[in-house]
Amino acid sequence: MKHHFLHYMDQVILNRWNEVAFADYGEKKQYTHGEVAQQVERFHKLFRLMGIKEGDKIAIASRNCSNWVVSYMAILSYKAVAVTLLQDFKADDLARLIKHSDAKMLFVGPFVWRELQHQELPQLEAIISMDDFSFIHLEEPYKGNVEHIMAEKSALTENTFFSLVKDGMIDLDSMALINYTSGSTGSPKGVMISHRSLSNNVENGQHILPVEPGQRVVSMLPLAHMFGQLADFLYPFSAGATIYYLTKTPTPSILLKAMADIKPYLVATVPLVIEKIHKKKLDPLLSKPVLKFFWYTPGIMNIIRSHVKKSLVKAFGGQVRYFLCGGAAMNPVVEKCLMDVNFPLSIGFGMTECGPLVSGTVPKYFRRRSCGQPVPNMEVMIDNPNEKGEGEILTRGENVMMGYYKNEEATRAAFTEDGWLRTGDLGYMDKKQFVYIRGRIKSMFLGASGQNIYPEEIEDKLNNQAGVAESIVVEREGKLIGLVFPDEDQTKNFSIDDIKNLMKENLKKLNDALPSYSRVHDIEIKEEPFEKTPKKSIKRFLYK
Repeated sequence: MKHHFLHYMDQVILNRWNEVAFADYGEKKQYTHGEVAQQVERFHKLFRLMGIKEGDKIAIASRNCSNWVVSYMAILSYKAVAVTLLQDFKADDLARLIKHSDAKMLFVGPFVWRELQHQELPQLEAIISMDDFSFIHLEEPYKGNVEHIMAEKSALTENTFFSLVKDGMIDLDSMALINYTSGSTGSPKGVMISHRSLSNNVENGQHILPVEPGQRVVSMLPLAHMFGQLADFLYPFSAGATIYYLTKTPTPSILLKAMADIKPYLVATVPLVIEKIHKKKLDPLLSKPVLKFFWYTPGIMNIIRSHVKKSLVKAFGGQVRYFLCGGAAMNPVVEKCLMDVNFPLSIGFGMTECGPLVSGTVPKYFRRRSCGQPVPNMEVMIDNPNEKGEGEILTRGENVMMGYYKNEEATRAAFTEDGWLRTGDLGYMDKKQFVYIRGRIKSMFLGASGQNIYPEEIEDKLNNQAGVAESIVVEREGKLIGLVFPDEDQTKNFSIDDIKNLMKENLKKLNDALPSYSRVHDIEIKEEPFEKTPKKSIKRFLYK
């Protein structure tokens, strides 16, 4: 690692002072790089007058917006610790996590505050609205002394700006943030991420998918999740990109319109987004017998695949050069289609505890079903591999967390005795060090004859069946049961009996494609979509 990530932001701010840095898509709010520096300076004055010290915790709970990233930059460059909280947490959980984090201040969005304002939060000395940086609450000793700071105009100019942080000013091994996870397995834990981890992640991002000044990014991932924080803020902004934040839930219609308007160079998302677009736009086309035939016919095959690629690139604005996916496994049928048409796809492997990168690779060298190779300054090994080379994926290196905040027991359990972080994922590596994931340890079933059964692999096949929007496979009394939420577009004119009959046909097709030891006993229809994490993984622990 060469520099602290704020060093790169310094250079970008100075070189692009009057250029737009962040904008809220569909709203008037935007910041030039110079305005970002001026707002950060105002916050530093506020923190000093309120007695905020190095290492003090300041929480952020809001939707994605430009003010989110500005407040985050102010906190970290002041050497305080940002506590990033998902706005989707329930109000009582948010209050509990704010207390657990020892936060002294809170930046909060209006949606969150409507739910949170009735909670007891006596330790907070100030609560600031993320809408306009006005004070919602301010402890009595500070009233009259600090309220004017947020309203005053900064005198900072391009000629007087020095830096957010000089290299060496911040201890790289000190804590930068606490990120409370919302995983598929239960209660959130506060992951402590160092400045070194964030800085190495920023350089890793630029190493894998280079971004240049002035290129555009559309942010659709939650900034309070580490994948979104890195891919939609830290790494592209450090390289000089202009970032547009979707302040509303990114439905397909909102997303596609934003892509058409902004024409992003880089798109970072979860597989569910591209899978939905594939299902709605490409499936009807690719399911035609004549196209299936020509898809593999030499000569004409290249013409058809080129047309499909152009259609996909156009759907994402027409200028996308990198399409980064992470957070969950991609459906293999969709992945194969994208690779067949030479779409610029890169699938990485990461986790909150690594801030988040563990592995990744450039689209040119991407291998099907893999998650790339270990990123610089990270190592990966397979623990206790079986005869197929499969075992738990372990990792260590500069990206790895400092531990779980105020939870020594969970921290000890997360590491091996010799310092490797347990990822909880089962997989293997090939001779070129490409990482392949089979599934989560906690979700794996043991067959009657001792075979490892990975429900994710069964779900991939089930999700490709007609009328299936999403599914999860559970074990009941030694039998595998498929829980299915039907595709509403495909089944909108179906009666419940029609759907049941379709699922019976799907069950037969599914089991014909599975080994005998992993066949599904029955399919159960769910009336509501499955509850998901911010990275769109189904919360498995809720379904039995």
